[in-house]
Amino acid sequence: MKNKKNTSHKNEQKLLDLGRTILRFMNQKTSKIYNYKQIADGIDYKNPRQRELVIQALHRLQALQKIKETEKGKYIVNLNIEGTLTGVIDFNQSGNAYVKVEGMADDIFVHQKNVKDALQGDKVLLVTYNFKGKKVEGSVAEVLERAKDTFVGIFQQIADKDFGFVVFEKRTMNTDMFISKNHFNGAQDGDKVIVKMREWRPGSKNPEGEIVTVLGTPGDHETEIHAILAEYGLPYNFEPEVEHDADQIDRSINDEEVAKRWDMRDICTFTIDPKDAKDFDDALSIQKLENGLWQIGVHIADVSHYVKPGTILDDEAYKRATSVYLVDRVVPMLPEVLSNDVCSLRPNEDKFTFSAVFELDEDAKIHKQWFGRTVIHSDRRFSYEEAQERIETQEGDLTTEILQLDKLAKILRAERIRNGAITFDRSEVRFNLDENSKPIGVYFKVSKDSNHLIEEFMLLANKKVSEFISLNKRNEPTGNTFIYRIHDDPDPAKLTALRDFVGTFGYKMDLANTQTVAQSLNRLLTDVKGKGEENMIETLAMRSMSKAVYSTSPIGHYGLGFEYYSHFTSPIRRYPDLIAHRLLQHYLDGGKSPNKEEVETQSKHCSAMERLASEAERESIKFMQVKFMEDHVGEVFTGVISGVAEYGFWVEIPENGAEGMIKLRDLVDDSYSLDAKNYAIIGSRTGNTFRLGDEVKIKVVKANLIAKQLDFKIVE
Repeated sequence: MKNKKNTSHKNEQKLLDLGRTILRFMNQKTSKIYNYKQIADGIDYKNPRQRELVIQALHRLQALQKIKETEKGKYIVNLNIEGTLTGVIDFNQSGNAYVKVEGMADDIFVHQKNVKDALQGDKVLLVTYNFKGKKVEGSVAEVLERAKDTFVGIFQQIADKDFGFVVFEKRTMNTDMFISKNHFNGAQDGDKVIVKMREWRPGSKNPEGEIVTVLGTPGDHETEIHAILAEYGLPYNFEPEVEHDADQIDRSINDEEVAKRWDMRDICTFTIDPKDAKDFDDALSIQKLENGLWQIGVHIADVSHYVKPGTILDDEAYKRATSVYLVDRVVPMLPEVLSNDVCSLRPNEDKFTFSAVFELDEDAKIHKQWFGRTVIHSDRRFSYEEAQERIETQEGDLTTEILQLDKLAKILRAERIRNGAITFDRSEVRFNLDENSKPIGVYFKVSKDSNHLIEEFMLLANKKVSEFISLNKRNEPTGNTFIYRIHDDPDPAKLTALRDFVGTFGYKMDLANTQTVAQSLNRLLTDVKGKGEENMIETLAMRSMSKAVYSTSPIGHYGLGFEYYSHFTSPIRRYPDLIAHRLLQHYLDGGKSPNKEEVETQSKHCSAMERLASEAERESIKFMQVKFMEDHVGEVFTGVISGVAEYGFWVEIPENGAEGMIKLRDLVDDSYSLDAKNYAIIGSRTGNTFRLGDEVKIKVVKANLIAKQLDFKIVE
């Protein structure tokens, strides 16, 4: 009897899993109607027995109202079950979550007791209700699609038992994962591991998993860096067949190919890059023409010549979509033989490039432009510091050329700001590392004229390529499919909150229209330079902005003040630039506008991967800052309050950018609570106030490498 019960449970489980697979497939195109054969083919269920299971699973899904029958034997996803919504779930540190539903302005709150078996980033079906007459809340009805099935955690073997658990940071997963002995795979108690989820049975508190990789000892440098990459699903090496493909590439600069290109090898050309860079994406050429104009060439590595659609190499580059720049290493989008050798515009080597060439007068006005494939020869490799030296001292080789480019760049920049561009010039934190990757010093990367020089010509190329494809000779939109870099207007509510807040510091903002908003923001960013509140106000101003993403809809780039803008200048490290190169060549060859849908799918993927990469980069900076501060535990610093929350506030130490937490429960002189409107923490009895931007004296109490967290305490 027991056996029969077991079999029916297994069958039930099988149909449940199959139902999920079917929903996942149908959710790719929620507006499409499918018959059972299309569904069976779509999920690779080909034989008669499997097809029978598909029919059973479809009947179950219909009974559960997950799908509906439009006519006999034809099904569509049921998107309008009473009070349900579909969205992506995002957990906060407390274990509660918010679900982002496309087309809805506000995210929907889900209490931790209602998150069911959902995990960070999963696509979920949500049942909504009004909680105590307040705002709409939600409860997870079902996980429609897992964001990922591998996770990073710490393995804890249960003493004298043949099982253990992998324990996670709360935000990743709000429960431990059960591991039976035959799935330890060599992991020892206390190891940091990558674990793959095998199943999560309905009604079970813990999912079951299998350890797939032992990363090493928590807190150890290599362990933590590899853990960051694994956490975001970023690979840290290439499969042998990808490396093999890259090694096979024909790297000769042959006459037949040169004949198809504009040969610009005899024109003065050079690169300007960070001193430790190895992948040189871009070069500039300059020459004075007989007509008195300056011919400026913006030359970009011609990656599309080497990486062809449909190859293993291209598939891998698309999957990664971007290079990831961690503090102590680069995880490249393309194998090193391409990124640092074949495509890199190294000095004294002939290279194939894709170029935007402009004829400019002394006022940086464009008289003529040309786009196409070229071959160049870089005469010199400058670091930003060396180029800056030429600008400041007016001495050294190629000074005349660099000064001329600098002069034109300054005119372009001034015009851009006049037209509404916003000048966020944030200094980025950098580390001096010893040979064991231990941070021995911290400095801030500041943009100078040499950085702006490169930036302006890259912006010019990006903008003009975009306009060339998007507008005809009469300046009317062509409607041609292209991949744009778009940046939506700021959220008016956030701008109003920013204006009210900076007003308390005596700064004024005019929000009357787009133009005055841009001018106000630029004035604000200039006025706060060098003040105690600079970093905080810059951060708040940044947060009031939308996020820039890739899209096929040219809605413009607010931050740059451009109507049409694309990424064209970094195909070694960004896949969207490679897409842009291929599309540009397609149009130069007289091709018709391709299918928008395909490019839109690629755009969404590239935006998502860019977001993951920047989160991983931030994590690696946090890790290094905590590592740097390990040697300063017990020391006292003056810091600035950089963030406030219900449970405490953050303090940033200006000289090294390290940020630590002061927990409210550690403030024993009073009972404190958050005043969200005024970005302040206030004592109920004393009225003591800790406000965003205030200077405070703190002592470093603890540096926790594993949690990448610093704990501070207030010093009177």
